Amino acid sequence: MRVLKLAAVALFTVIGLQSAQAQNKAKPAFNKLVNSYMVTKNALADDKNDKANVDAKAFLALVKSFPASELKGEQKALWDAQSAELVKGATPITSTSVLKDQRESFKTVSYAMIKLVKGLKMNSSTIYVQYCPMVRSSWLNEVKAVQNPYYGSQMYDCGEVKETIK
Repeated sequence: MRVLKLAAVALFTVIGLQSAQAQNKAKPAFNKLVNSYMVTKNALADDKNDKANVDAKAFLALVKSFPASELKGEQKALWDAQSAELVKGATPITSTSVLKDQRESFKTVSYAMIKLVKGLKMNSSTIYVQYCPMVRSSWLNEVKAVQNPYYGSQMYDCGEVKETIK
């Protein structure tokens, strides 16, 4: 009986280590994705449509190379659903230089990223969920001060912090 208990403990330890190793690969990849999202968000907030176009391409490459096979259960299901939304939202940003259209597509990217940050719980730094009542849309920000990607220089600080994710 004691041997059986030891075997069970050893098995759970191995499974736990494998899960931790999976997190070790996925977590840095996810944080790179979050940082890339922020770069794209900043380009839109700064009215830099050509930069947003290039940054969204880099973001898409990170989405496509994310080690999703390292995720299990609910995390994997969440990634599968939301990564499809990321691709759906980011692709138009890469193929247009019309700032208004880029910003509209960024809404889809933002909602998917908000769900991923909340659900995967892999971010290494504090992230702020901000909301603009004028467009009724949220986005993620790396600083507490509002930087509105939907209006840019027209209303750079329009919005409020709705949530802090640590």
